[in-house]
Amino acid sequence: MLLNRRTVLRSLPCAVAVALSRSSWALDSIRIGVTPVFLADQAAFLARWRAYLSERTGMPVEFVARDSYQSILSLLLSMRVDAAWLCGYPYTQFEQVLDLLAVPLYRGEPTYQAYLIRSKKIGASINCWSDLRGRVLAYSDPLSNSGWLVAQAELRRAGLAPADLRRTFFSHGHRNTTEAVAAGLADAGAVDGYVWDTMLEQGMAAARATEVVWRSKAFGFPPLVTRKREPHPLIPSLRQALLNMSEDDAGRHLLKSLNLSGFVLGRPDLFESVRRLAREVTGGAQGG
Repeated sequence: MLLNRRTVLRSLPCAVAVALSRSSWALDSIRIGVTPVFLADQAAFLARWRAYLSERTGMPVEFVARDSYQSILSLLLSMRVDAAWLCGYPYTQFEQVLDLLAVPLYRGEPTYQAYLIRSKKIGASINCWSDLRGRVLAYSDPLSNSGWLVAQAELRRAGLAPADLRRTFFSHGHRNTTEAVAAGLADAGAVDGYVWDTMLEQGMAAARATEVVWRSKAFGFPPLVTRKREPHPLIPSLRQALLNMSEDDAGRHLLKSLNLSGFVLGRPDLFESVRRLAREVTGGAQGG
């Protein structure tokens, strides 16, 4: 799996070079890249959020969805989107060309945890990372902190090498990982605790069929980011619209749907624990 992750990271500097060579963007909308939202009413929610942000920025806002962080990051670096909701891991790997736009607040804090989950029906013998020997483990995304990076560090600390697991696979989404574990396609899954908690609070069957056996320390919450070079001129307006969401009824309703408290500016040092973990797992390899 490490080779696959490094292949992902090595493919992205080309997008950086493209971004640095371009000098224009279309001023007809603000485009925000996202991976699939885990909410049951994804399309309806994004339509409401798009209308809200369009009204408050004075320009049409578009959400551009892709299945992986790599795809979203490539769109951002090649100037095909103006902002992106990424994980803290790719942000730290490319922060020389990325700026924080806003950081979500979950339960009042700009942090979240990674979880290891198992099936309630068939996973009773899995109580910690060392119990994964000979088992199937589902990851979320090769550029996910909670859905890949944390798992690599914890498996290593448990004395397990990749060959000690029967199989691993990427589900391309924390909701997908939870559903895979619930369905018995994986014995355990590495997931974003915020996503799993929210799925449970919303009564989703996959979350109810799984349970948490391990929780990480707190990490900086996956941020919204933009490019440092040639950002869209309405990025300040977009940032302010996000920061103000908790101050009006429509914004609070959208935040409630996301199970978030609001957005804050955030600081780069919020993601220092992710940087340390990446150095531990990759031996200092950087993405660009």
